[in-house]
Amino acid sequence: MSKVKLLSSDEEEHEVSKEIACMSVTVKNMLEDIGDMDAPVPLPNVTGKILAKVIDYCKYHHEHPTPQSEEKKDEKRLDDIIPWDQEFCKVDQATLFELILAANFLDIKPLLDLTCKTVAGMIKGKTPEDIRKTFNIKNDFTPEEEEQVRKENEWCEER
Repeated sequence: MSKVKLLSSDEEEHEVSKEIACMSVTVKNMLEDIGDMDAPVPLPNVTGKILAKVIDYCKYHHEHPTPQSEEKKDEKRLDDIIPWDQEFCKVDQATLFELILAANFLDIKPLLDLTCKTVAGMIKGKTPEDIRKTFNIKNDFTPEEEEQVRKENEWCEER
């Protein structure tokens, strides 16, 4: 099994099997474009710390593939996250958002889905004020603007 070197934005080099590396569509395409070279694949949008987490995710899911039933393939649920993935996502918010950006850049759809589901779970059932507190978002609406937005969107409020 051939190995691939991945180079993070902070110059950390990670050597992984080609199968693991190619779980990223971005890396797979880069490898197809450059052929088999010994030079590391540069990943300018991913830090070494995050790349190590992404590799852990890919290794685990390569060794323990999650069967995807046909009828649930397009269904987006928040309650179907396996225990390993739940533990994997128990990180601080900054790391979680960096994982989302890395999964998007590297084009690893299952990881992007998992991290986005985790954020969706953090938001679900919360008021706008609770969400602002959770994610440290400043409310820049005037009370009048906020009331206007509430009126325009009252159709989507749960009653």
